[in-house]
Amino acid sequence: MKVKYTIDRATSSPVRLKRRRSRSTMPDYAKMKKPDVKLVILGDMNVGKTSLLHRYMERKFKDTISTVGGAFFLKQWGRYNISIWDTAGREQFHGLGSMYCRGASAILLTYDVTSWQSLAELEDRFLSLTDTASDDCIFAVVGNKADLTDAMAVEQEGEQEESCPASVCPTPPASPSAHKQVHREDAMALYRRILRYKMLDERTSLPAESMCFETSAKTGYNVDQLFETLFDLVLPSIMKKRDDEKISTVDLEQSADVAKAKSHCCS
Repeated sequence: MKVKYTIDRATSSPVRLKRRRSRSTMPDYAKMKKPDVKLVILGDMNVGKTSLLHRYMERKFKDTISTVGGAFFLKQWGRYNISIWDTAGREQFHGLGSMYCRGASAILLTYDVTSWQSLAELEDRFLSLTDTASDDCIFAVVGNKADLTDAMAVEQEGEQEESCPASVCPTPPASPSAHKQVHREDAMALYRRILRYKMLDERTSLPAESMCFETSAKTGYNVDQLFETLFDLVLPSIMKKRDDEKISTVDLEQSADVAKAKSHCCS
């Protein structure tokens, strides 16, 4: 079964963990295992973070209300289990962001291509929250709502209509309906500033051209490519984590053997 967890926070009550069951899309054995790695989606409210996650995980677009606290899905990728965290963008939940980012292997910094302010907020409010992520964390800069400005994103929606109900794939506008305020070059410039903030060498880091995406949660444009590119990139983190766990296990076993040998010597 696929299990979605939500973490809600109210001003007068502690953090609560709720469990919701939905239709089975994941084998039980995968559900029972701990996540191998964690991905986190950050960004201002109304940029479409939750819609992106629903588009990828549930293969459909649906209007959502603002996320309260956070929520995550477990995704099986081959034989690995990946948790994808959706976080609240509202100012009142800002302090929770660093907790959700703790130990993350990849972070999606998400903005709205029709809102310059949403890009600026990534650097002003959200970048510092990533200080708790893993040292080898991968960053992607994601511009959502491309269907409002990009004819290619609109066309993809039209192609999908043939194979899914109108309620799932809404009729696209005749032409882009909003002014694009953030261009790809702006996102790439932000990505390079992220590398400098993290004191990473741009020459040895993943290139900005590969880590800046424009997507549409409404039409599905580039959504699969975004998540699956990141899944492939975090595989080394998964392998390193498992190798470290094996080393720790071996060390514990060796320590036990040494202690046992000493006890025999003294008896």
